[in-house]
Amino acid sequence: MMPLSWRDPRRNLLTCVGLDLLGLVGVLAGLSSIWSQPLTGQLGWMVTTITAYLLLGWLLGTYTLLSWRRLPRWTLIQRLGLCLLTTLMLVAILRWVINPPLDIWLVHRSTQMSWLLPTTLWSLLVRVSLRKGRLQAEEPKLILLSSKTEADQTLQAWRKTPTRLMPKWLPAAEVAKQRGPLVIAVSPNLRHKADYKKLLERLEQRDPRECNLTTPLALAERQLERLPPKLLPEAWLSYAEIPWSMLFSPQRQLKRVADVVLAMLLLAVTTPLLLLPAALLIWLEDRGPIFYIQERSGWLGQPFMVLKLRTMKVLPPHAPISWTMPGDPRITRIGNWLRRSRLDELPQLINVLRGDMSLIGPRPERPEIEHELEASIPHYRKRHWMRPGLSGWAQVCAPYAASVEDSELKLSYDLYYLKYFSSWLDLMILLRTIKTVLKVGGR
Repeated sequence: MMPLSWRDPRRNLLTCVGLDLLGLVGVLAGLSSIWSQPLTGQLGWMVTTITAYLLLGWLLGTYTLLSWRRLPRWTLIQRLGLCLLTTLMLVAILRWVINPPLDIWLVHRSTQMSWLLPTTLWSLLVRVSLRKGRLQAEEPKLILLSSKTEADQTLQAWRKTPTRLMPKWLPAAEVAKQRGPLVIAVSPNLRHKADYKKLLERLEQRDPRECNLTTPLALAERQLERLPPKLLPEAWLSYAEIPWSMLFSPQRQLKRVADVVLAMLLLAVTTPLLLLPAALLIWLEDRGPIFYIQERSGWLGQPFMVLKLRTMKVLPPHAPISWTMPGDPRITRIGNWLRRSRLDELPQLINVLRGDMSLIGPRPERPEIEHELEASIPHYRKRHWMRPGLSGWAQVCAPYAASVEDSELKLSYDLYYLKYFSSWLDLMILLRTIKTVLKVGGR
């Protein structure tokens, strides 16, 4: 069983976006024909409205609902209704600001409502139909064939991601009786045991469409899109196997060029609009320093000084190091908002330009905390095989780490990114980071 492409688990989402776009264009073409109004000269407003509808639908979660195992109809109606209203409001504001000519009929209130209301009903029908089709498709049973102790350790990985279909441990005698679409994760420790050889031979002789044998690690990769470190063998992945380990590898050079170009653009845009106002608010709150400089571990464990906007009260130089917890009294009022929006990380664009960091990669950690984590979590040092990032796969998939257990969960996403890095995965992480910033959904 091979790991999925990043597109595969999001097939429904991409299908939904395509059908929404089809509905937007189809309804507009129908209105143009019925009202005998030409679409020539309307292209700018057409693209603006379509982009606003799709983008707001993404931000408001009308597409992420498709991944829910249970889909409350009322929640779906609420989010689509909110998407409709915010799109209408945005177009109205743009119309007031730009004041387009009267012959641009596409921006009239009656046209917008006649266009977007049927489109919203179409979007509702699309989501309900996709959900129904997904439920009717028989999902395979996920079964663990291993010792009970090993199964308990494997199931811990799924309990940290409760939205995913949970595999079930069964004794060997029960596994042989199972019918229907099956995915059986066989522990490598059992394959050479005589008691299990006959069972595995019988399972391998079944139709592969009905019975698919894999390993617990491969199942976790496919279902969870992460690599739980405790499921990995000791000799998992060497540095030489990574494509960008070579100094002049194309992937490494392309990533660096993208980092420099995007970091310069982001600094130019955010400095006057976000960094300077945030710096003023930090200073006004307690007249303390604006920036916070701290040592972090970088590529191959090399230390570097990371730059952040200060979000905590000024502490004594030798204050004990501790995890940041929810409602931490050390966090200032403006610091709380900066953390939730992740704007406190913006000065690290300078670290990106210097080459200490990348835009996308594992988040750098303090060396003092890393010593504790390395002693508790296997394969922890391997996260240093890539430059640390401003955002990463762990940041957009897992909550803020406030314990060793949380750090182990985040490491599982970092290891997945390390193994399956691609420009497409970077782009997806970047888009999800933008969504988090706009929704002020960080911590």
